[in-house]
Amino acid sequence: MKPTLSSLLRLSVAAALCGNLLSASATGTEHPATKYSIDLPPSAELNYTIQAKQSGITLGGEGTVKWLVADKHFSVNSETRAMLFGKILESSSEGAIDDYGLAPTQFINKRFRKEATTTTFHRDNGSIGFSESDNTYPIKGGEQDRTSIIWQLISVARAAPQKFKPGSNWTFFVAGMHDAEPWTFKVINTEKIKTPMGDLDAVHIFKAPPPDAKDQQLDIWLAPSLEWYPVRLRFTDPNKDFVEQTLQQVSNKGAK
Repeated sequence: MKPTLSSLLRLSVAAALCGNLLSASATGTEHPATKYSIDLPPSAELNYTIQAKQSGITLGGEGTVKWLVADKHFSVNSETRAMLFGKILESSSEGAIDDYGLAPTQFINKRFRKEATTTTFHRDNGSIGFSESDNTYPIKGGEQDRTSIIWQLISVARAAPQKFKPGSNWTFFVAGMHDAEPWTFKVINTEKIKTPMGDLDAVHIFKAPPPDAKDQQLDIWLAPSLEWYPVRLRFTDPNKDFVEQTLQQVSNKGAK
């Protein structure tokens, strides 16, 4: 079967690196500051292969993530391309580095045939706002967006690898395209992952959807021997459709 526009749109909603596609539901504006020790990974460009099953159709593609950290600032830019259709998704996050780790100022998400959405962290008045809704949330410290969150998680893992053990939970307040909510990541175990770069030992981390929500679940595998970069991500729908991204190349690594 050939990919349809419907299946392609589902892929674009499920294929961006760093979890910026999982739906959120408003849970109120109260949340605590989240402060962990951090150790930022070196700047790098990561290239991924993408395999997916959407509505019974098998799809493939490629993804690129550019992570840059320098002079107390960071940026993450990701791009997803599907065979036959080209670019279907772009997302970016940028901001400063503060005592809580990554401190985003702007998160932009652009899906296939959709207008870009912008989430702004107003550091001057301490609030998070959205171009797609009137929701606002206070900035208390440690808040992330759906692109920066994976890199904040990596930075926390690098700073305390001995605490990143099976059964441990790590919670962050994450802003999406319309609203924000707490995300909790649970460390499952260490597994050997087959990649185009060879077999890699990776820490398996699971992010479940909110209770009673019919959203995607997210599985992440981070490789300690490879600066804790994500070597695999898998988004799974309730109907078992999935999108899986596997690292095939890392380049342009630089010093922090």
